[in-house]
Amino acid sequence: MIKRVMPLSLILAFRFFGLFIVLSVLSQYAKDLEGSTAFLAGVALGGYALTQAVFQVPFGVMSDKFGRKTALLIGLLIFAAGSVIAAEATDIYMLLLGRFLQGAGAIGSVITAMIADQVREDERAHAMAVMGMTIAMSFAGAMLVGPIIAGIYSVSTLFWLTAVLAILAIVVLFSAVPEPPKIEHHYAEDEAKVKDVFKDKDLVRMYITFLFHSSTMAIAFYLIPMLLKNKFSMPEDDFWKVYLPAVVFGIVAMGPAAVFGEKYQKGKQVFIISIVFIFLAFLLMGLTSNFYLFATGAVFFFIGFNMFEPLLQSFVSKFAKVHQKGAALGVANTFAYFGIFLGGAIGGYLYQNFGESGIAYFIAGVSVFWIIWIMGMKNPANRATVFLSMDEFSNEKLPSLKDIEGINDFYTNYTERIIVVKYEKEILDEQKIKELLK
Repeated sequence: MIKRVMPLSLILAFRFFGLFIVLSVLSQYAKDLEGSTAFLAGVALGGYALTQAVFQVPFGVMSDKFGRKTALLIGLLIFAAGSVIAAEATDIYMLLLGRFLQGAGAIGSVITAMIADQVREDERAHAMAVMGMTIAMSFAGAMLVGPIIAGIYSVSTLFWLTAVLAILAIVVLFSAVPEPPKIEHHYAEDEAKVKDVFKDKDLVRMYITFLFHSSTMAIAFYLIPMLLKNKFSMPEDDFWKVYLPAVVFGIVAMGPAAVFGEKYQKGKQVFIISIVFIFLAFLLMGLTSNFYLFATGAVFFFIGFNMFEPLLQSFVSKFAKVHQKGAALGVANTFAYFGIFLGGAIGGYLYQNFGESGIAYFIAGVSVFWIIWIMGMKNPANRATVFLSMDEFSNEKLPSLKDIEGINDFYTNYTERIIVVKYEKEILDEQKIKELLK
């Protein structure tokens, strides 16, 4: 499983490293460019996410219909072009153009869907955890080296590095990523539309969670460098002194979150604890003048943010049907990237008009609503999966499962010659499904 997942995780890590490496310094850099304001600096921080939101679903649907690798190649080339333009930016508007173009290469959902293709249902949580850990490592590395490289050279150097990483990702795509297995679903064409991924209420709850999760990230990365430089007079190449402990604690928090969320089926509880950490983080960062309390707030934010990472993509893939997987992950990532854009814009607006305390009170209100929203979500652990050999069970009888209460999804994996059925454990059991397909 690791051999199938790691090349794709590496591509995702290269891409996210390129995005993360500028986050720790971009808001202050953008604010100093010609023609900039605090609000436009916030848009520059999250601007790439607006085009990500627009193109995420089209890329996901295109990958379902025309192939994952084709969609990945196109997205990586667009991302590289945007990085070059951002590197050459001399004013805020050229930087915005580069950031918007970076986002147009919206391949996040495609990679996640391809990982889900490559592994069995019972391996998916582990695969998503590996992917999440890879992203977390790229995040950690970017947070540490970004301020140092920017301080020694320039922020434009970070964008050039991003372009190089995009090209390396293309090399990995065609040299190390295996072809996905041949999978056939048993749904009519009119049952495989994007609008259908909004019919599952739990999927919708996950979409909004993606929105809040990413928007708080953008606001945090707008606020932290602004206050480090303007309030605490810290030079950019010393930012790592705050980011290092925050990143370390964030990575450590991912392990228990994954274990309790997947193994012990406490995903909802993990989400609520994560939100509480984010709530406390912004109160500390926005309402204190003490540097050490501010740094503690930054640590709390990384803990809360990272605890979500091993579970978000996994939960969406569990709730979504196989023929909707690319589209559902595309929608989820659309909400996530729109949240980044919204967070950057809101962070810039609030900071410009109400200061850091305005941001703290805003996030406090969002957190309360977020917890209530999560409490209404079902636990995906109530859904089970059975794997049946095509040599023993009838593939032709699968369409008859559509009308059976408790059946969530079913498909055929011809590469591994297995029939896969997902069902509600409270309504059906494995033996009943076997009887229906004998």
